[in-house]
Amino acid sequence: MNTKQLHPELKKRGSADVSYLQHSVDEMIYTFMAEENIPGLSLAIVQAPYIPRVVGYGYSDAKQKRLVSPNTMFPLGPISQAYAAVALMQLYEAGQVNLDSSIARYLSEIPAAWKGITVIDLLRHASGLADYRNEKNFSLDQPYSFETALKTLGSKALLFESGRDFNESATDFLVLSEIIARVSGMSYHAYVKKNQFEALGLRHTAFQEDLSQFKKEDLTQSGGLHEIFKHDGAYIDPIETAASYDEKGNLIPFINKGVLQGFSDVYASSGDVSFWDIALAGGVLIHEKKNRDFVYQSYQNKNGETVPSVAGWHFYFHRGLMAIRGSVRGYSSYLSRFTHSEELVCVTLLANKEGVDFTNLARRIAAAFGDLLSTNYDDNRLFLLEGQFKADETVRRLKKALEKRSIPLFAEFDHQKNAEEVGLTLRPTTILVFGSPKVGTPLMALDQSLGLDLPLKIAVWEDEAGSTWVGFKRLKALIEEHELKDSVTIMKMEKLLEALAKEAAEI
Repeated sequence: MNTKQLHPELKKRGSADVSYLQHSVDEMIYTFMAEENIPGLSLAIVQAPYIPRVVGYGYSDAKQKRLVSPNTMFPLGPISQAYAAVALMQLYEAGQVNLDSSIARYLSEIPAAWKGITVIDLLRHASGLADYRNEKNFSLDQPYSFETALKTLGSKALLFESGRDFNESATDFLVLSEIIARVSGMSYHAYVKKNQFEALGLRHTAFQEDLSQFKKEDLTQSGGLHEIFKHDGAYIDPIETAASYDEKGNLIPFINKGVLQGFSDVYASSGDVSFWDIALAGGVLIHEKKNRDFVYQSYQNKNGETVPSVAGWHFYFHRGLMAIRGSVRGYSSYLSRFTHSEELVCVTLLANKEGVDFTNLARRIAAAFGDLLSTNYDDNRLFLLEGQFKADETVRRLKKALEKRSIPLFAEFDHQKNAEEVGLTLRPTTILVFGSPKVGTPLMALDQSLGLDLPLKIAVWEDEAGSTWVGFKRLKALIEEHELKDSVTIMKMEKLLEALAKEAAEI
């Protein structure tokens, strides 16, 4: 029985059937974790105003054999920018900050070259300030402050004239956090803690200096079994921080508390992130819609170009998708929100492995909770990403990504143009064919029928709603179909295709 056909009068918001293309959410996640070798993962789902699911998978600490729970806190990485953006807009609504003012109004000691930068340039990563993470002696284990940034970057030229380009830079949000501190008369962390964490009653959200209040039992002292909860109620369903280990089994330390302020400094559970996001989506944190739009709407830069990104958020077209993602040492995070009026669904994913991109998985999970949020294509057979640009620009970016890797482009098929030549119409649809004979030939030597699937192809097209899609056939099926023993090469090829698609689709 198809539960999605029941009670049609209730179809406007969500569905009782939380599967997508015959795969449950749990199945999708466990498969993804196995493919990406992820020790532990936390998921939270919002179907506003509810948070119907907060669940953990795998180990929050693989050595101690702790399970990920709804209370497990992870470093949020670049999602932290969104908290800084809220803090700025709260001061703006209080009339304490002018977004169009030069940052010199609040930071008198900045070098002359910085005085053309406005507050909103920082918010939009349009300042032109170099990213201090790229400095030669930078270390995540050493303190880094606004004063340090002045010393190390103050004499360097801007990467571009402020307001004319985009470059995600931790420096932007370090400077922004300094402005927030000076205007509020509080430390940046104290201001955010008071006006967001405490204002919303978030029990599983903190900055590093407060992590010591969340106690973890040392399971090596009890043979891997929890014992303290039996006589100390504080250890019943405890709030714990996740742990991540390198390839040699060494614990990866959290970054120094004085580093990445405003950019990657918040720690939280997926449930708390979702609660905070509901508050942001409404008028709880930023009261006026026009002010929230500063934080999560595309804008036009001084060149008249549309930039689909602000404060770490990336904006798409399909069902009003906005997402913020990234990694910090040892951890990955992803927060997405579909703002469609009939299906307001948010997906938060946190993991204790660095460099994981949850974009494709999160969309499939969202589709399981909201019928309208599916791609309308076969996600089991295809790898799909929605692009942030028009189709022609996406094709240009894909060609650039191939050129950067010295991958030969064998052919380009512009099906829209071909249709026009015979008096037919078709939305933009382009196929790029490319590959490396050095890689493909040994595979075809094992099975020449692989020539039907090689060389590699990526398609770029625009759908009926105006969304741009980048997609390719998943290569995993080739392993079984051709009984290939060399599965490693095929999987490397699939990872290459994913990387190319992401460079073409996203800013």
